[in-house]
Amino acid sequence: MNFLLDFLANPENWSGPYGIPQRVLEHLEFSGLALLLAALIALPVGMLVGYTGRGAVIAVVSANAARALPTLGLVVLVVLLFGVGTTAPVLIPLVALAVPPILVNTYEGVRGADADLQDAAVGMGMTGPQVLFRVCVPVAMPLILLGMRTAAVQVVATATVAAFVGLGGLGRFIIDGLQTRDFSSTVGGAVLVAVLALAVQGAFVAAQRLLVSPGVRGQVG
Repeated sequence: MNFLLDFLANPENWSGPYGIPQRVLEHLEFSGLALLLAALIALPVGMLVGYTGRGAVIAVVSANAARALPTLGLVVLVVLLFGVGTTAPVLIPLVALAVPPILVNTYEGVRGADADLQDAAVGMGMTGPQVLFRVCVPVAMPLILLGMRTAAVQVVATATVAAFVGLGGLGRFIIDGLQTRDFSSTVGGAVLVAVLALAVQGAFVAAQRLLVSPGVRGQVG
C-alpha cells in the first residue's frame, strides 16, 4: 500500500510526456486499435460462419488454437521479423489474442438465433442478408458484446507487453520500475492496468444495456 501511495503522491508521475495521463492514452491507443482490427476480422467471419454453417469447424478450431499462442513469445518473434520502432510487434499479438473470443461468441450467437424466427422473416420476404442483420444479429448481440468485452479486458491487461519493445503505455511503469528497482512505480503501474481493465469492462456492461433490447438482454449476464 505504501508503494502505491508513494507512486500516486509523486507529482512528477502526473505531468509531462511520461506521466500517468499520457501513459493511459498510449495504453488505450494500442488496446483500441488492436480491438478494432480484431473486430474487423472476427465479426464478419463469425456472422458468416454462424449464419451459413460453412467452415464452422475450421473457424472455431483456428480461433481456439490462437488462444494458446504465448503473447510475449509472439512479440519476440514479430520483433525479429519487423524490428523495433513500429507498433506491429504489439498489435499482431494483441489482435491474435482478441480475435478468438469475438469470433467464437459471434458464431455461437448467430447460430443460436431461433430457426422459427428466421423462417418467419423469410416468409415476410426478407433476403438472406436482411435476415442476418435484422434478425440474427440483434438476437446474437448479447453474446457478441460479451465476446467484445472479454477481448477488450484481455487486450488491456496484456498491452503492457508494449514496454518490452520500447513503446509506451502503462507497461512502462512496470518494466522501468523493475529495471531500476523502483517498486512504487511497478506496483502503481500494475494497479493502473487493473483499474483500466475494470473501467473497460464497466463500459461494455453499460453499452450492453444501451444496445441490447430488453427482450434479449437476459440471455447473457
